[in-house]
Amino acid sequence: MSDEELAKDLGPFAALTIGVGTMIGAGIFVLPRQAITDAGSFAVVSFVLGGVIALFTAFSASELGTAMPKSGGAYYYVNRALGPFFGSIAGWSNWLGLAFASAFYMVGFGRYIQNIIGVTGSLELGIISIAWVKIIGLFGAALFTFVNYVGAKETGKLQNVIVAILVVILAAFTILGTTQANVANLPAATGYGPMFATTGLIFVSYLGFVQITSVAEEIKEPGKNLPRAIIGSVVIVTVIYALVLIVMSAAVEPGFIAALSEQQIAVVEVGRLIFWPLGTALLIGGLLATASSANASILASSRINFAMGRDRIVTPDLNEIHDRYGTPYKSIAITGGLILVFILLANVETLSTLSSVLHLVIYALLNVALIVMREADVPEYQPSYTVPLYPFTPIVGAIVSLALIYFIDPRVIAIGAAFVVFAGLWYLFYARSRTTRSGVLGDWIRSRSDELPDAAVSAAASVEPDANDYRVMVPLANPNTERDLIKLGAALAKHHGGTLDAVHIVTVPDQTDLQYASEHLEDFDDDPGALLERARVDADELGVPIETHTVISHRGFEEVFDAATTHEADTVVMGWGGDSHGSPGRIESAYDEVMQKLPCDFIVMKDRGFDPSRVLVPTAGGPDSELSAAVARILRDAYDSEVTLLHVADDEEAGRTFLEGWAEENGLSDATLRIETGDVETAIERAAQDATLLSIGATEQGLLSRLVSDSLTLDVIDDLDCTVLLTETAHDRSLRDRLFGSR
Repeated sequence: MSDEELAKDLGPFAALTIGVGTMIGAGIFVLPRQAITDAGSFAVVSFVLGGVIALFTAFSASELGTAMPKSGGAYYYVNRALGPFFGSIAGWSNWLGLAFASAFYMVGFGRYIQNIIGVTGSLELGIISIAWVKIIGLFGAALFTFVNYVGAKETGKLQNVIVAILVVILAAFTILGTTQANVANLPAATGYGPMFATTGLIFVSYLGFVQITSVAEEIKEPGKNLPRAIIGSVVIVTVIYALVLIVMSAAVEPGFIAALSEQQIAVVEVGRLIFWPLGTALLIGGLLATASSANASILASSRINFAMGRDRIVTPDLNEIHDRYGTPYKSIAITGGLILVFILLANVETLSTLSSVLHLVIYALLNVALIVMREADVPEYQPSYTVPLYPFTPIVGAIVSLALIYFIDPRVIAIGAAFVVFAGLWYLFYARSRTTRSGVLGDWIRSRSDELPDAAVSAAASVEPDANDYRVMVPLANPNTERDLIKLGAALAKHHGGTLDAVHIVTVPDQTDLQYASEHLEDFDDDPGALLERARVDADELGVPIETHTVISHRGFEEVFDAATTHEADTVVMGWGGDSHGSPGRIESAYDEVMQKLPCDFIVMKDRGFDPSRVLVPTAGGPDSELSAAVARILRDAYDSEVTLLHVADDEEAGRTFLEGWAEENGLSDATLRIETGDVETAIERAAQDATLLSIGATEQGLLSRLVSDSLTLDVIDDLDCTVLLTETAHDRSLRDRLFGSR
């Protein structure tokens, strides 16, 4: 689905709540016992250090988010800047990192359930013994996978309520604990090595702040409020964690926490000593925190899969939407299966640190992505917020993210490295032949191949995508013209060895919420899916691969341009119903003509029955008539069409010389040549009487010129009886040319 124009109705506080809500979760309710046992009083420093490392990346995420407000978050930024090789590493690391985090949350969930119901030990199944905490975690993971599978809409609102409850409980714990805290109770620090290792263990507590960038388009004044939300949420959460750790350590006798068993939960036991009901509140809070964190991670993972499928890093089949529930059920099911396996195979510390390792890799790449976007001077990269102290901030952010990995258990590092290697090999042996979009870094290196070392150029070339995925997008609206548009699109796609992309744009009133429209599509479309299903059947008959999408938008024709950009179309084939496009003689509307560039080649069909047996191509030269010639050439090869070229000239001999050369240049030397003199429009009408299809380039006459004069192209189309294809090539003309014409 293409990007919709969403209302900017999220204020600064709402955006901040999203950030805090993604991080106030299971980490603080599960890990303090291990952190304090390993690092002593330096456990507080570990949580603060984790927040500082996250803060460096938060600066970079803020700039990237204001410049590229796209779904996919960190994965999208890395893929766009560094290319699909590193995009594969970022995508897989994000996906698996979230799965490890979810497994960690579910084991924590099991511990809280254990404390509530009092069950301990293991379940003996012959030679297999499974701890009850893992059995409970497995049931919890299956439950939340199912919740995401069926798409319960209430979970989003419930998440906000849970976050509010957790903040209140932790605030009460801090305030009440302060009354009993004694600095003398703080345990001795165990050294810097254990402190850094503990930072790696607890870094899972800082995952998720980048998710704020996914709602950047809905935030009021995003240039100001998006950075405040991302950076502010990291700072607030760091302060909360530090206060909780200080109070927890100082409110009990030295050695109390270290003496707790693995089944006992430190924050709950300390809460009971401070104020007995507070322990119960913390028990409930921890249960809610682990549950909500797991649910949010599973939900986020499906979005990562969607972005990877869209870029063909993984198969787009993972994005298949359930007919009844409207969820990417395959992606969710696979993620759920991975979580179950991880719960069975690993302990809490391994799950936590593996998630940290993979996310630290992502954060390092994200900081590098920012540097690449800045140094490559990408024209469309125009952030409304910039990181302070550039390039110091992103460089330090990348270095400290990777440096922290060094202090984590070497066995965990080896496993994380294996996943990173797997992601790289996955790209080289699977995705490279399927994905098509290169990154800014690769483009920059190629553009300077004469200046850079051969080794750098060769390395960049070795990971460039090599897929030939020519995409022909066909917007569909009218069942009566669907088959003819698909036939034409199929001929183009087959010629280029590419793919058809059928898009059904459903327009809803401005007053209608897009989310509501997506859930009640039958109210706005008489037969949802029927048009795209017919397109799939027709494409299968024509032997062309096809993808189908439904776009729900407040706009109609204008949405075609956004969809063409989002789907990275090479050519758009669309129907023409009267003057619906709003700009006689051109593809664009009058507004779009002045404000935008044409994102790709466009072919607009005035459909009077698709019969390509006799094709007429009028030409006076120029890129648009060259596209008309290319279409005629493709139709000739696909349908054995008879092609006639028409040129209207003052001098017949000069006209023939021009047309013979033009035909040779455009691969139509076998076409019939027709030279006419006199009125151009009359000549075209006369020649078209013998044609079944006319392929003609759009006029390059400017907007202001056409407002005070008739458009030749429009008059011709209205007067002819045959089908007309109006072609226009992708362009980025100056404002002067748009207003007054380039020729």
